[in-house]
Amino acid sequence: MTKRVVILISGGGSNMVALLDSMKGDHPARPVLVLANDPAAGGLAKARARGVATAVVDHRPFKGDRPAFEAALQDTLEAHSPDIICLAGFMRVLTEGFVQNWQGRILNIHPSLLPKYKGLHTHARAIEAQDTEAGCTVHEVTPALDDGPVLGQARVPVLPDDTPDRLAERVLEQEHRLYPAVLRRFAEGDRRAIILP
Repeated sequence: MTKRVVILISGGGSNMVALLDSMKGDHPARPVLVLANDPAAGGLAKARARGVATAVVDHRPFKGDRPAFEAALQDTLEAHSPDIICLAGFMRVLTEGFVQNWQGRILNIHPSLLPKYKGLHTHARAIEAQDTEAGCTVHEVTPALDDGPVLGQARVPVLPDDTPDRLAERVLEQEHRLYPAVLRRFAEGDRRAIILP
């Protein structure tokens, strides 16, 4: 049975585009909605241009009331009955209660080789630590931030003259390869981790 996928975004949606463009032909999943927490998110127009329904649950009117925001998010998600939720640059931290409602069905991509560098500024932190490699991770979402079972990783070398921006560009290229590969496998019911060369 084809899995129904909802993608959550906050911005331009480059990982969303990679996911949408991969879900074609014999893919075991199909997109049913792209949902943003910002009505100005550039990814909304990109999703509509690909024929995918869009919705917005703007977090700002909730003025820091996360449970109320998440209740509205929950209502919108339930209306589309997703089997899988993909966080693709969704810049809101989700509460334990919300995550538990969807446990085992939410994926996230993070720009580091988890468990290293949870949270923000991952590329600067990798350079400051003089790491020789960096990369990205797709993982199942659990109540702990940037935690949960690793479903895939891709690595890139950290070059001697790297800046956080240059490193971020190379990692993002790998994110666009990794996330679609993990989604396909996950939709097929296979949760073994993928390591891309």
